[in-house]
Amino acid sequence: MLEEFKKFLIKGNMIDMAVGFIFGAAFATLVKSLVANIIMPPVGLLMGRVDFSQLYIALDGESYASMAELDKAGAPAIKYGLFINDAISFLILGFVMFMMIKAYNKMKTEDEPAPAAPTTKVCSECAMEIPLAAKKCGHCGNTAV
Repeated sequence: MLEEFKKFLIKGNMIDMAVGFIFGAAFATLVKSLVANIIMPPVGLLMGRVDFSQLYIALDGESYASMAELDKAGAPAIKYGLFINDAISFLILGFVMFMMIKAYNKMKTEDEPAPAAPTTKVCSECAMEIPLAAKKCGHCGNTAV
């Protein structure tokens, strides 16, 4: 069983998947930073100096001056501003992944040769393969090929 597990781990697919997972996690972190630090500040400025990461609704009925104060008190809250940031991150990440897969599929199909045109046909009498240009089957003599 240990040998079988070793073979499973060493397979090329597993290594590729692990590298892809690590790269994906790093890429997601980059996109999250892009949204939080580059995209949302101008959007917040255009919407009247709103910092989306600080938008929340405290569920305990109290009023808190900031998200840090809310977290320090341990109060339950709906942090919809963080959700907005995460939703935008998700959309950007999804779009980038879509574009990467689209480019990969395009490169993949360009590398594959077109399937060769058939060079034979099947005789209607004896079911043997004969050349497309044949007027008569060389196996049975059928002329209605």
